[in-house]
Amino acid sequence: MKKFRLIWVLASLVCIPSLSAYAQSQGDMRLNEYLIVNTTDFQDDFGQHNGWFELFNTSYGTVDIGGCYISNDPDNLKKYIIPKGDVLTKIKPRQHILFWADNQPFRGTFHVNFTLAESDTIYFVASDGRTILDRIEIRKDLPENKSFGRSTDGDGEWGFMDHTSPSTNNSGTDNASKSSVLKEKDPNGLIMTLTAMAVVFTALILLSLIFKLTGTLAIRKHQKNTDEAMAGADKQNVADVAETSSETYAAIAAALHLYIKESEAHDNESFTITLNHTDRSYSPWSSKIYTLRQTPSVKKNNR
Repeated sequence: MKKFRLIWVLASLVCIPSLSAYAQSQGDMRLNEYLIVNTTDFQDDFGQHNGWFELFNTSYGTVDIGGCYISNDPDNLKKYIIPKGDVLTKIKPRQHILFWADNQPFRGTFHVNFTLAESDTIYFVASDGRTILDRIEIRKDLPENKSFGRSTDGDGEWGFMDHTSPSTNNSGTDNASKSSVLKEKDPNGLIMTLTAMAVVFTALILLSLIFKLTGTLAIRKHQKNTDEAMAGADKQNVADVAETSSETYAAIAAALHLYIKESEAHDNESFTITLNHTDRSYSPWSSKIYTLRQTPSVKKNNR
C-alpha cells in the first residue's frame, strides 16, 4: 500500500508541472498583425481577398493552439474554437500562423466566423474558454491594404506597417540578404577565404589533438594491462616456488651435480652404491654414529 501511494505521488509531481507547462505554452502566443480591408493584398487558399490577423509563437518550443478560442465578443469568448487534431495548429518556435476573418468557418481551420470590419477587439482565449491570453483593439482608421502590427514580432510596440507581412517577420522585411551584405563588404572574397581556411585549419588541429589524446590513452591502457598481467605472472611464479618443497630442490641439485662432475653418464653407470640399513631397537638420536656420514661401499660391475 505504501509503495502504491509513493508511485501515485511521484506520478502527480510529474503530471502537474507538465499540465502547467502546457497551459503556459498557449500563453506564449501573441496577436501580431492584422489587416481589415484587403483588396489587392495577400489572397487566401481560395483566391479571395479578405481581412486577416496573425498570431506569433514567442517561445522556443512548439505550441499547440488546438482547442483555443478566438472571439470578437467579450460576452462570448468561445465564439470560434480552433479545431483540435489539425497538425497545422502546432505552431513551431518563433513562427507565425494566419487566420482569415471572412465569416466563412466552413472553409477550414483558419477561417473564423466573424470579420474585422464588424469587430472592435480581437480576443485570443485559452482552451479553458475563460482565460484571455491576448487582445488587441481594432483601429477603424486603417486604409485599404494597410496593416497594423508590432514593430518586433511578439513584443514590439503596435503601429502602422510599411508593408504587410502575413506569416513573415514584421521587422527586417526590406533588409538586404546576408549574402548581399557580405558581397558588398567583401567584393574580392578575401574575408570568405580567410574564414574558410581558419575553419579548416582549426578542424585539423582539433582532430590532431583528439587523435593524439586517443593514442596516448590507448598506450596507457595497454601498458596498464601489461603491468597487471606481469604482476599476476610474478605472483603465480612466487606461488609455484612456495609450493615446491626443499627436498625437490635438493634432489634436482644433486642430479645436476652428479651429471656435471661424474665422468660417466647416468645412463651407463659402471658402479653400484649400496647403503646398508641396520635396525636399531633404540632411538638413533641418542647415538653419535648417526651424526657422521657413512662411506658407501662400491661394487664394480665386471663386464
